[in-house]
Amino acid sequence: MSCDLRIVAARIRPFVERRVAAADVDDVLQEVLVRVHREFDAIDDDERFARWLHRVAANAIADHHRRSARRDRKHEAAAVEPKDDAPEADDAAAVFASFVTYAVDSLPTPYREALHLTELGGLTMAEAAAREGLSVSGMKSRVQRGRRMLRELFEACCEIALDARGRIVEYSPRGGR
Repeated sequence: MSCDLRIVAARIRPFVERRVAAADVDDVLQEVLVRVHREFDAIDDDERFARWLHRVAANAIADHHRRSARRDRKHEAAAVEPKDDAPEADDAAAVFASFVTYAVDSLPTPYREALHLTELGGLTMAEAAAREGLSVSGMKSRVQRGRRMLRELFEACCEIALDARGRIVEYSPRGGR
């Protein structure tokens, strides 16, 4: 029995779509396909494959919801805790940097996770890729797109003045907000 992952994806996509947010469907589906690819040789007939595929998908969906719940609890805890090391109001770069985590959290899931792991978490691209089950080039693409989205987000809300080294020296909200 051979496995065409496009057929598997088409077959299982409606099941996943009914159980996760639209923005997360492709990520969960990718996880299902990775698991199918890794363990496909263990299944030897079509009837067992269908049951196994749904079990794999259900487990990937459950894992996704657990990760989301942990991430949400972590963000709620971070938002409640007061910061003793709040930056001085006249240090524009430090004040602006305090908004970065919140801006990253507003990005779509794959880009948010990539930036949390690499930019905020300090992992290398290879470490982050291994952790997420991606290729290194896939992780690099997500990080680059996430950075681009962040830049667009900041440019849309603020006018930012940089010094010769590219550091933020001043910022102000656009349109008098």
